[in-house]
Amino acid sequence: MSKVVTFGEIMLRLAPNGYYRFFQNDQMQATFGGGEANVAVSLANFGIDSCYVTKLPKHAIGDGAINSLRAFGVDTSKIVRGGQRVGIYYLEKGASQRGSVCIYDRAYSSIQLADPKDFDWDAIFDGADWFHFTGITPALGENLVEICKQACIVAKQKGVKISCDLNYRGKLWTRQQANKAMSELCKYVDVCISNEEDAKDVFGIEAENTDIYGGKLNHESYKSVAKQLKDKFGFEKVAITLRSSISASDNDWAGMLFDGENYCFSKSYHLHIVDRVGGGDSFGGGLIYALLCGKSTQEAIEFAVAASALKHSIEGDFNRVTVAEVEKLAGGDGSGRVQR
Repeated sequence: MSKVVTFGEIMLRLAPNGYYRFFQNDQMQATFGGGEANVAVSLANFGIDSCYVTKLPKHAIGDGAINSLRAFGVDTSKIVRGGQRVGIYYLEKGASQRGSVCIYDRAYSSIQLADPKDFDWDAIFDGADWFHFTGITPALGENLVEICKQACIVAKQKGVKISCDLNYRGKLWTRQQANKAMSELCKYVDVCISNEEDAKDVFGIEAENTDIYGGKLNHESYKSVAKQLKDKFGFEKVAITLRSSISASDNDWAGMLFDGENYCFSKSYHLHIVDRVGGGDSFGGGLIYALLCGKSTQEAIEFAVAASALKHSIEGDFNRVTVAEVEKLAGGDGSGRVQR
């Protein structure tokens, strides 16, 4: 069985019930989620040996975060315990023409204050085949940039494949900071995952003649974006998610995978969204699984996009689907009919 290690921050997610606005009533749902944690859960659900690494405090909230991962079979044995707090994000889900709102309260979390000495990457990568992180993690501070770099160096020394989702977050750092850090980290990356905005925000590489708000995506422009990314960093593969936002409730969703020779586009899905948080992470998890299984470029992008399409129908950050469910949708059965 393949082993995948992911590294990042898992946070407490506090969200009003349903589509209520903040404090429309006096209740909030408490769950956990975070980019790399979401990928780890997806992979565990697909039968991959999935190990998640972070730093969490030794108290009940830290225990709750760990137990939320253990419930899916994620290996949490390499999580470092220490510090004082778990980061929080508040989510108000959008609907129709009202967009979702995300408010971070993650300053001084255990992982943000982590020391490079906290992580023994040589031991962590023992027996690993793949390492995944996102651009959110180095955005937490210079110490996390260094920790990510150390992880990448050891992964390379051990022959571990590395994937990175650029995942630019303007609330965490500037484009200039992102460009500096990610330009260094992407030297080690084999598989780059981006979307219609990240390549522009981080590296200034923009898809021309495209209107992501009006539903107009230019395939030729995305081929150019993928090739520019590959030429700049020497990536083996570049995956780009293609989202057309009709409204907060309805999106069109597809993806492209470039393997250095072939540009493969998936079929497009019209999504009526239940919860879009974690949608990109579910794509990443699906892509890593497909590539580890030796699927072709076309098969891999179809699996990744189908996995993510299903995630949009599920509450919470985690993608609670099986390989069989993903393959059914990728194979063309998106009817949503009752299964009896």
